[in-house]
Amino acid sequence: MSTSSNDPSDSPPADGLPREGNTIAQQLTLPCVLSFNANDPTGAGGLAADVAAMGSASVHMLPIVTAVLIRDTTDTQDHVSLDEEAITDQARIVLEDIPVASMKVGFLGSPENVSAVAQIANDYADIPVVAYMPSITWMDELALDAYLDAFTELMLPQTAILVGNYSTLCRWLLPDWDHEKPPSARDVARAAQAHGVSYTLVTGVNAPGQFLENHLASPESVLATARFERFDTTFMGAGETLSAALAALLGAGEDLQNACAEALTYLDQSLDAGFAPGMGLAIPDRLFWGRGDEDEITASIESEPTIEGIDLGDFPLDETKH
Repeated sequence: MSTSSNDPSDSPPADGLPREGNTIAQQLTLPCVLSFNANDPTGAGGLAADVAAMGSASVHMLPIVTAVLIRDTTDTQDHVSLDEEAITDQARIVLEDIPVASMKVGFLGSPENVSAVAQIANDYADIPVVAYMPSITWMDELALDAYLDAFTELMLPQTAILVGNYSTLCRWLLPDWDHEKPPSARDVARAAQAHGVSYTLVTGVNAPGQFLENHLASPESVLATARFERFDTTFMGAGETLSAALAALLGAGEDLQNACAEALTYLDQSLDAGFAPGMGLAIPDRLFWGRGDEDEITASIESEPTIEGIDLGDFPLDETKH
């Protein structure tokens, strides 16, 4: 006489896929990147930018909400910071559960939140941190100074790679510069290194003609330079896109120079496909790769312009304008 069991675990699943206790979850695991950032209702920056850029790099983003921006595409009016305990609780419960390959730090909202995130980064010192400093001149002067002071003192010592626009970084890190020549990317990197940063990706450096340059620098040398034509359009969210892509690519195992090359290429293509959703600035289309003619996308990926100091390999630059 045959017997049968009513235990569902004894029967194969209807779709034929293995379940918990087997290996499919492990087989399909993506690198995970933790992002501390604000919510931006325009989708131009903050966590919305991070999730699209990181997803494009085939990593899984773990979003930690730090603040809420009150802004549209024309202006940032204010922000509301979350309590530092809420940020700490969000991050630590995830870090105790999920292996994290890298971290991105964006706008944290308050000096107290900077302190909380810096402590977390210190506790997980083996995880590389990409920190992005946006332009936050819309903040009250006293609040801005307190935030930048906290970031300098607490967050930069935990930062492997600092990303920021040339003008923003110079105003912040070299406020008393009085030399006849403007600061170089190495000067900016040297100022960042004084607070513990290993490398600085300086973007938006004016170059002769209608070009902008981006420099990956250490205090000793400029490791790589990428030059792009300017776009006629003004964008918001470009730096968020770049820093998110860089953090994702590092988390996926790329070395620093290749990760910078691929992130800059991705940003250039996102800007080239950018659009203006409202009455103000344009935003990058971070999902450009999923739109348009497949042959055009393939042709774009197969072109091979060069960046000084970087072998682009699988992710070359397009001939696009900034």
